[in-house]
Amino acid sequence: MTENTPASEWGVEHLDLTSYLRRIGHRGPLDPTAETLRTLHRAHVTAIPFENLDVILGRGVRLDVASLQGKLVNSRRGGYCYEQNLLFAAVLERLGYPVTRLLARVRMGEDRRRPRSHAMLLVEADGVTHLADVGFGGDGLLEPVPLADGALSSVDGWSWRLGRDGDEWVLHGLRPDGWIGLYSFRVETHYPADFEVANHFTSTVPTSPFVRHPIIQQTAAGVRRRLQGLDLDGERLEPGKLHAVLEEVFGIGLESGEAERLAERALAVQDAE
Repeated sequence: MTENTPASEWGVEHLDLTSYLRRIGHRGPLDPTAETLRTLHRAHVTAIPFENLDVILGRGVRLDVASLQGKLVNSRRGGYCYEQNLLFAAVLERLGYPVTRLLARVRMGEDRRRPRSHAMLLVEADGVTHLADVGFGGDGLLEPVPLADGALSSVDGWSWRLGRDGDEWVLHGLRPDGWIGLYSFRVETHYPADFEVANHFTSTVPTSPFVRHPIIQQTAAGVRRRLQGLDLDGERLEPGKLHAVLEEVFGIGLESGEAERLAERALAVQDAE
């Protein structure tokens, strides 16, 4: 399982691997094995938060590796699926893993056909193809799952299952009331332009959840902290406390006045509902 596009088309050579490994706190082996993949995946998810703040602030989202490095690594920010998984793909390819970048249709328990608006990866390690996804947020994976019909993964109290639905693969997550389909995908070649179009759609179309209000999630062992609008883990924040929460809970530092702009946007959406 390999892609038809060369690594240079994705800009992998612009990655600063040493800085990335320092960012996620990885000091272990780097040989391209399934165990290294598992360790790197978990370290990435628990170190780099999922967030859409640049979309809300009107900055836009750039997907070239140098920009991803500058934001998620050097500036210690987070990002959403395209940013997270394209950065992770560059890391894996630098380490010698064969990687396929894919786009998936988000389901979240619904059967209707949504656009391909989620980025994820397939990665070969030890002769096995794995689904790797460090950028789903919500019920996203903590560690990779083998690409096999009926494959199960249970980590830190969360469970996932892969299965077939016609000609598509579906990743399911287990919730208290049962399994829910998270997203579906086909294995086929994608190109950088496909991700640029999906990213533009996700960051600009009014029906996209990422253009409405701030969404941030930080995952740790058995715990997910989530901010949506001004709701932190289900409790309403005072707008003036948002700046401190971003720094203390999610490790995100913003420029002067930006937290206030985010709070204003969240209040406007709240008042309109």
